[in-house]
Amino acid sequence: MEGIEKITAKILADAKGEADRLRAETDRKVAELHAQAESQAAQESAAILAKGERAAKERLERLSSAAAMETRKLELAAKQEVLGQAFQLALDDLCALPEEQYIALLTALLKKASSTGREEVIFSPKDRENLGQKAVDAANAAIPAQLTLSAQTRPMDGGFILSDGDVELNCTFETLVRLQREKLEKAVVQVLFPE
Repeated sequence: MEGIEKITAKILADAKGEADRLRAETDRKVAELHAQAESQAAQESAAILAKGERAAKERLERLSSAAAMETRKLELAAKQEVLGQAFQLALDDLCALPEEQYIALLTALLKKASSTGREEVIFSPKDRENLGQKAVDAANAAIPAQLTLSAQTRPMDGGFILSDGDVELNCTFETLVRLQREKLEKAVVQVLFPE
């Protein structure tokens, strides 16, 4: 029986050696696969991270651009508001002139605006009552003309409307300031907001 035991021992030893070799081969392949998986995971992780960083950078650029645009819009709106206030102050100053200067201004405007010298002058209710006839008389003396003070009035801050039948010429201060704003806006912006 000793021979069978030797054969069995040899078979067992050979089997153990083969199992050890297979185990070592398996461990080597597992380690290789593990290293490949780690390398691939690191590459994919780096790619994902780079893609995320690019996306974040692009988003930041878009947000920065949008913020800059919004800032420009707000600055423009603020400048427009200040510009509007400047022209409103000019209108308020015209309407608040002392009576003598106000009549002189109306006289100069009537002299320039009258084409026939026979028009009716329409004022605001306040101006008609307080100085309408004085302004018409001063203009008639300066032109000379035969302007008449109209019985009707219109809502306006200052100035007048010159009426010749169906034709009316709007010389209200609101209209004159608006027309001058179109011409002067650029110069006023340079004064208010020098760069």
